[in-house]
Amino acid sequence: QVQLVESGGGLVQAGGSLRLSCAASGRTFSSYSMGWFRQAPAKEREFVAYISWNGGSTRYADSVKGRFTISRDNAKNTVYLQMNSLKPEDTAVYFCAQARTSYVISYYYTSSQYAYWGQGTQVTVSS
Repeated sequence: QVQLVESGGGLVQAGGSLRLSCAASGRTFSSYSMGWFRQAPAKEREFVAYISWNGGSTRYADSVKGRFTISRDNAKNTVYLQMNSLKPEDTAVYFCAQARTSYVISYYYTSSQYAYWGQGTQVTVSS
């Protein structure tokens, strides 16, 4: 059974930083691409960042490009999201997700490409 457990959320002032972690178990972590999504109150879940199975490819939503960095440590079965220059509009519950199929995936920005999800971690950015 795949489990994804996020940590690292919290309350931070605008301009601050947080690093989210997502520890995975249950499948060969190094074979699967990972994504981060977020959902703000009364809004749809949206794509934030993607990293390929081997870390060789990353993609970001335009709203976070240049401020957020996704990375992974396959030896630790963990994916990270470093968030800098946080803005109040970044306030949301952040979810990590593991791809449905191994290795290369298409449409990495769509939630249907991901089979497993963490429980989410709250990030609140005050102005």
